Amino acid sequence: MAEPTYDELKARLEELEKKGARRTGELDFKVGEKGGVSVYGLGRFPVTLYYEQWNRLLEAAPRLHAFLEENKSKLKLREP
Repeated sequence: MAEPTYDELKARLEELEKKGARRTGELDFKVGEKGGVSVYGLGRFPVTLYYEQWNRLLEAAPRLHAFLEENKSKLKLREP
């Protein structure tokens, strides 16, 4: 699977921004002045990482999911 280019990611981000205002509970993505990608909607503050960091995190997603499930009893869970 080929990694998307910077221009492809930027175009996708612009497309998402054109869809309108952020809805409650919806995640929003923005590229900052320094080139980091920020995710809004997870908590009070955005989570900002650079391209390589996001790719590393996405590659580790299956391991993270397994870790969360293994440790679910120790985690604080919000009620829906």
